Amino acid sequence: MAVVSVEDLNVAYGNHQVISGLSFTVNEGDFMVVIGENGVGKTTLVRALLGLIKPHSGEIDVPASNLIGYVPQFRNIDEEYPLSIRDFVSLNVKKPGFPWLSKKERAKVDRMIRMTDLTAIADRPLGLASGGEKQRAYLAQALLRSPKLLILDESTASLDNEMKYELLDLVTRFQQENLSVMFITHDWDLARHFGTRYLQMMPNGYSEGPINELPAPEE
Repeated sequence: MAVVSVEDLNVAYGNHQVISGLSFTVNEGDFMVVIGENGVGKTTLVRALLGLIKPHSGEIDVPASNLIGYVPQFRNIDEEYPLSIRDFVSLNVKKPGFPWLSKKERAKVDRMIRMTDLTAIADRPLGLASGGEKQRAYLAQALLRSPKLLILDESTASLDNEMKYELLDLVTRFQQENLSVMFITHDWDLARHFGTRYLQMMPNGYSEGPINELPAPEE
């Protein structure tokens, strides 16, 4: 069953065509890797999927019940950021007008913190967390509302190799429990290790298929 379908998508900035004729589907349980070098439209695709930009033409079909979670590469969070990891994760409860959480909501936040291995540091200011800890906090916040699709937008780019694998191992645990994943990257090794399908974006076109058919990067 499709979680998101894209049909003949075209996106341009002025006279510059960034995405042209792109079609693909992410199905339930997919770990789709969107791979390609800088400048081929990966970020533009993410912005279109999140509704942040309007395509010139084409269709993006996301069933109304399919929430999308999003984990960026960077956020503007420095050492002075005042919220604890627990409070940061709680921001995604989406309860306007109520500055407190119910017992049920607190339990949901605590469960997600536990599932992302953050319990021991949940009361630490997020600004003092390491890069890997921050990414797990971003992941916990994104997953709090039980999205059907999780978009990881170059989320491992700032991590060392060990932390990259630890983060994606964690994501895979959720993916195996009824979560679909789109992982935007230019890392072929990570793509082959974690992906089930791929979408390769290139300056002159696109290709997709099972991960074992992902072409080798050009030298």
